[in-house]
Amino acid sequence: MKPFWSSLLDLFSPRICAGCGNRLSVGEHALCNHCLQHLPFTFHSLQPYDNQLARLFWGLFPIERAAAWFFYEPNTEMARMMHEMKYRGRSDVAEDLGQQMAAALHADGFFDSIDAIVPVPLTRRRRWHRGYNQSECIACGISRVTALPILNKVVERTSFQSSQTHLHLSERRANVEHAFRLRRASGLEGKHLLLVDDVVTTGSTLTACALQLSRIPDVRISVLTLGQAKS
Repeated sequence: MKPFWSSLLDLFSPRICAGCGNRLSVGEHALCNHCLQHLPFTFHSLQPYDNQLARLFWGLFPIERAAAWFFYEPNTEMARMMHEMKYRGRSDVAEDLGQQMAAALHADGFFDSIDAIVPVPLTRRRRWHRGYNQSECIACGISRVTALPILNKVVERTSFQSSQTHLHLSERRANVEHAFRLRRASGLEGKHLLLVDDVVTTGSTLTACALQLSRIPDVRISVLTLGQAKS
């Protein structure tokens, strides 16, 4: 009966692919199969301790392993997908991609030994304006596959500065240096935490957040994002 009702719903309210904008078929979620199959995958999970993303964080905080699912490029269908996810209310895109990413990485053992997921937080004002935190939605998708708990009150974002798009690396780091605060660390000593975000460019935001987590005694930190901007 489910396919019947799904087909009936699609007849009156067609579901649209967040990438190409074409109509989704029954069984497709957020992205059509064509867009999903043509994502430029990084395959970081095959070498999670030494890859292009992991190297961004070497020497900055106790990084365990890191992976981005695909390479992000502006002015592409992928960029449209990320825009829909962050600014057009498509929280379903974030959750669905989080789930599919986790399913792909699970077979490589990427989630082995990880105790919990920590999504990069937004300020209260920004979350209220957007209606959701896309990183939390990604984390929800990951949790569906891994059954890992989500800890969304460990770190809070205390400020959101101006856009970092046109800033150099040193300026980006300074822009977010004091943007996060460790809030609840009780019971997390010695735990392995997975820090989750949508897209990483220079790694400044993730580093600032991870530095707060690194104040927890004997903590281990891994990083997972949907995309990584090509350098």
